Amino acid sequence: MTDCLIVGFNDVDFASYVSDVRLMGTDSGAFRDLRLAYIDLDGRPLRALDALSHLRESPPGAPKPYFHNADFLWPVVTVLGSFLARRGLSVDFVNLFQHQREELREKLAGDVRLVAITTTLYVSPQPIIEIVEFVRRHNPTVSIVVGGPFITNQVAALKRPDLDAMMDYLGADYYVTGREGELALARLALALRSGTDPGDVPNLAYRADGDFVHTRTEIESNPLTELVDYQVFGPDAFNEFVTTRTAKSCPFSCAFCGFPQRAGKYTYLDVTHVERELDNIRKLPSVNTVTFIDDTFNVPKNRFRDILRMMIDKDYGFKWNCFYRSDHGDRATIELMSQAGCEGVFLGIESGSDVLLKQMNKTARRADYLDALAAFNEHGISTYASLIVGFPGETEETVAETVSLLDQGRPDYFRAQLWYCDPVTPIYQRRDELGIRGEAFNWSHRTMDWSTAAQIIDDLFVDVTSSVWLPQFGFEQWSTFYLQRKGMSGGQVKDFVRAFNGVLADQLRHPGGSAAQPELLDRLRRASQFEAVNPPGPAPSPVK
Repeated sequence: MTDCLIVGFNDVDFASYVSDVRLMGTDSGAFRDLRLAYIDLDGRPLRALDALSHLRESPPGAPKPYFHNADFLWPVVTVLGSFLARRGLSVDFVNLFQHQREELREKLAGDVRLVAITTTLYVSPQPIIEIVEFVRRHNPTVSIVVGGPFITNQVAALKRPDLDAMMDYLGADYYVTGREGELALARLALALRSGTDPGDVPNLAYRADGDFVHTRTEIESNPLTELVDYQVFGPDAFNEFVTTRTAKSCPFSCAFCGFPQRAGKYTYLDVTHVERELDNIRKLPSVNTVTFIDDTFNVPKNRFRDILRMMIDKDYGFKWNCFYRSDHGDRATIELMSQAGCEGVFLGIESGSDVLLKQMNKTARRADYLDALAAFNEHGISTYASLIVGFPGETEETVAETVSLLDQGRPDYFRAQLWYCDPVTPIYQRRDELGIRGEAFNWSHRTMDWSTAAQIIDDLFVDVTSSVWLPQFGFEQWSTFYLQRKGMSGGQVKDFVRAFNGVLADQLRHPGGSAAQPELLDRLRRASQFEAVNPPGPAPSPVK
């Protein structure tokens, strides 16, 4: 009997997702944000890696390669699986729901007590419902539990009757309502195995006699020092890529971000435990790329420098990428990063205007970003600048400062996103002062509205040539390193993304039809061909 079968990421059918968002209106903020991430090709909306998979030619008799943005063992699977196994529970998993449906069906035909559905990146209920319905269809008696950020966000946002209605709509049996959830999941699995009352498990909601029972709330804070046990999953579960974290939450309080409020106090591993984690990763023979998903990997500064020196001394041999705070580093630190194997950093720049950065409660300033970009470029470390357009206080002048920062700093990649008006964020508490009206992607304030901001983003996509626009939806900065491991050079990755963006820009100019100019399509087709230095191993077939 498997105590818990963990289901990782559900990358829902993209064509259906586009259709759903289109229902909001092609002029809505949500659709316009999404529209800058896909092209229409051969009657289908394709993201960048979808287009590469579609257009890449294979030698005669060779299987067609398939490229996917989540082509690695999902970190929530490794964290939950390790936590449960340490408590004597038997664990199984399916990493990518869409590409492992048959495998999941076979596992459900066996003896499974509990299916755990994770929700790390979900912003809508549809991916959850799809998995629940699939599990019910192939094993009507197994218990289903859903937890993670989607559920905890709903708990924070909804009143009890609405929350119960939402959980009823999702269709699972149990919901982990606490902020972390590993311990609640383990306690639930143990209760189901022993036949004891789940009502004794804190931070849980479950169906009982047609209603939902909510158990007592208890703060759950699981130790970071309990590292992932990679042996639980076996070496065949890992390819070239591992994602890890050395910290929880974020020590900053940016006005546009609700993450610290949701994630709790900022805590981090000491250097000794980071070393143990990296030693364990080095034992995985296939891994050559590590992504640190800490929001602030280089904070505090002294710890980060100690980690870098340790990595240099240990000579791990893998390349790595991370988030980087530009005002908490310097050129000497960036030189150490280069020596330690760093190949790329995510920079949450947000704006090139010091006035707006102050309004955002950002601690970094324009000069910090320009100095960091110059140093990263000098050391050949790839940079991605993440920007927000439309934050309260945004004007044509502040946008111009952002464009000049891109032109001067020349990050390798950039993406500008429409400000999302989230009631959980600190800036929303000043809504009367700033004249904020509306929520989500439909907002206005004293200096701008969402429609104006969306048009500015469209203009940035077309006009900025000093940096390459990152399509982002299904193609993150990590994808650029992924493609390099699959055989592309860094220059070829940029050529491919530019070609993809060229087709997209042409289709945006001619919204009545999906066909782009033949020379642009030919350029994209040619950019999709490359000689892989290290050909990828077997890959899952795309879902038809």
